[in-house]
Formats: sequence, C-alpha cells, structure tokens
Amino acid sequence: MSNDLMTEIRRLKHERNAIILGHNYMDYDVQLMADFTGDSYDLALKAMETKADIIVFAGVRFMAEQAKALNYDKVVLSPDPTAGCSIADSLDAKTLKAYKESYPEAPVVLYVNTNVEVKALADYIVTSSTAVKVIKKLKESTVLFGPDSNLADYVASLTGKRIIKVPLNGKCIVHGNYTTKLMDDARVKYPRAKVMVHPEAPLNVLKLADFVGSTNQMIEYAKNSNYDEFVVGTEIGMINALKLKVPGKTFHPITTEPYARCPFMSMITLDKVYRSLRDLVHRVEIPKSTANAVKDAFERTRRLIEGGVA
Repeated sequence: MSNDLMTEIRRLKHERNAIILGHNYMDYDVQLMADFTGDSYDLALKAMETKADIIVFAGVRFMAEQAKALNYDKVVLSPDPTAGCSIADSLDAKTLKAYKESYPEAPVVLYVNTNVEVKALADYIVTSSTAVKVIKKLKESTVLFGPDSNLADYVASLTGKRIIKVPLNGKCIVHGNYTTKLMDDARVKYPRAKVMVHPEAPLNVLKLADFVGSTNQMIEYAKNSNYDEFVVGTEIGMINALKLKVPGKTFHPITTEPYARCPFMSMITLDKVYRSLRDLVHRVEIPKSTANAVKDAFERTRRLIEGGVA
C-alpha cells in the first residue's frame, strides 16, 4: 500500500464527509484504512451512529445492502457489487415463501448472511453470536432457519428445538470445508494453542473446539484469555483483525489451503475502496419497502434479545 494512496483516501474521506467500514475478513491494508472494523451486523450498527454523509462498506454485497436498509437516507457505496456470498446466494425469496406456506406457524429466523430481498421476509434476523439466544426465547418449538445449515445444526444442538433448515444445504465455501482432521492436525502442530472456530463450521468440528464464536467474540476471547497462542478456525483474513486488535499474541490459521480465503471477500481491494470514494460508485439502491421490512425484523430481534420470550 503506497503512502500516496493512503493520503488520497484520507483526503477524499474528509472532503466527502465519508467513512469506511471494513469487515473483519478484509485484507490488512483495507482494515488499516477503515474507520471501523467488525462483523457485518456490528458495522451496520456503526453506520446508524455515524454523522457521515457517505458510507463505503468494505465487505460483500449483502453487507452493503444491509447497511443501506438500516441507514436508508445515507449514501452507501459497495466497492464491488459483484462480490456475493455462498451462504446468502443459497436462498432465494421464492424458496423461503414455499417453506413458509408449508410451516405457517413456524417463525422465520434468518442468519444475517442473507440477501436483502430474502431478509425482508424474516420475522427475526440473527448473527452467529445471537442465533442461539433468540431461538431459545421463541415460544414456538419449530423454527424455520436459514440459510446456513451448519449454523442450524449448532443452534439445534444448543436449543433442543426442531430447526427446519431453509435450504437443506446452504454452506460457507470456507467453513464448510473444515474437518475433524484439520482440528487434529492443528492440535499436533500447535499443542499449546487454544482453538477458536466459527459456528459456520460443521458440528463435529465445533465439538472439538476450545471456543466457538463469531469474529467479534473471537477477538474478545483472545483479548481476555490468559493464553497467548491461538488457532483460528475462520476465514484467513481474520488473522489481520486479530493482529490489529490483539497485539502481542500469536495467531495461526487452521488451514492455508486456497479455500481458506473467501474469493468474494478478496474481491474488495483498497484500490476499489479508493475508486468508490473518488467516483462515488457503486451506490447501493434497494426499495424503501424492502428496507422497512428488514429494519422491522432487526428491531423485533433487538426487542426480543433485550426483553422476554416472544
């Protein structure tokens, strides 16, 4: 990353009253230039608090759409609107509507990794850190949950509820490749390290972890732990966030295979962030009715988390 590019990005941010939000999986230079880093939901909330006129969302498409839904009057820019998500793209609105017709009494709980037009059909929208808490609080014993099938298994194991997967096989192309052999190999290679794994991984892998949690929860676990060495079972860009936010500790990716890096996350480069600021592209536009439905689902979820049983 050149000093000239860094200087120009700072100038444009000041000139346009803009902020850059960077997901925990972004490249190191993008995270370094971001005003805030975190998971997709955390960043959407950060966007709601900002006084900036323009938000550049350094993350995949569903994240930028979500930021727009929660901040409809702001200009939200996506550095590369073709950057999708294997989980989000596994579920479309037509499929979800069919499941809702088959299970009319079951509430629809959608993982935040869902495209915005599908999110608009949700009763509740959860993150990997709130899914278990929300579903435990629902009075219904049967819940429609999607689109991540591994997270659905994890939720079912901790809530005892009947979780109907929507769809049956939605998976992350990174976490879905994790195996118990990877876990065993990590224990041998780094015997002193604590192993942290994201709940998008298969349940048999999660059962072997020292800690299961979201990217933000991993940061807090590492920061507050007495241990100083960790194996990180999530997208390899997370190593950048951990190095920035938990200095002085050692982090090893659970694998360095090509699938360890999400091809969609890697599409968001600092040069594209710069071009977004320079040319004010690419503007995220969604229907107002869709944004309102998504915002209502988020508010309903927040009230449930803060209050009692639904």
